[in-house]
Amino acid sequence: MPDTYKLSQEGYDKLVRELDELKKGKRPKAVERLAAARAMGDLSENSEYTAARENLTLVDTRIAEIEAVMHNVEIVQVQANNGAVQLGDTVRVKVEDGHEEYSIVGELEADIAKNQISDTSPIGKALLGSKIGDTVTVATPAGEVVYKIVEIK
Repeated sequence: MPDTYKLSQEGYDKLVRELDELKKGKRPKAVERLAAARAMGDLSENSEYTAARENLTLVDTRIAEIEAVMHNVEIVQVQANNGAVQLGDTVRVKVEDGHEEYSIVGELEADIAKNQISDTSPIGKALLGSKIGDTVTVATPAGEVVYKIVEIK
């Protein structure tokens, strides 16, 4: 686990909303479900009790994870573009077979389906500090990939 987690204000707000929903919505429902299952009788053969207990454990685990992050969070303020790729920037790159666009985010906000890559990922690390026109080479499982920075937003 890192000493601090870097999050954008948007990412932090999203975690606050999730924690609130877990504590005020999902956890009380999970406790209620567990109590109802417990009231059904013999717990050794009660699959509903086992499922309810596992669900409560998942909710409690997620609450603990979010609280741990919130105690060690650094909210990164997106700076005015200084010409070099930094956390919070969206970078358009040219690769061998076309163009790709990535947003550089903290580890907890990364979502490759949305082209949001972590600043600690191989591509993220390589792009940080680069300027328009620079090329960076990244070792990937498929081999080395060369990215040319075309635009920084």
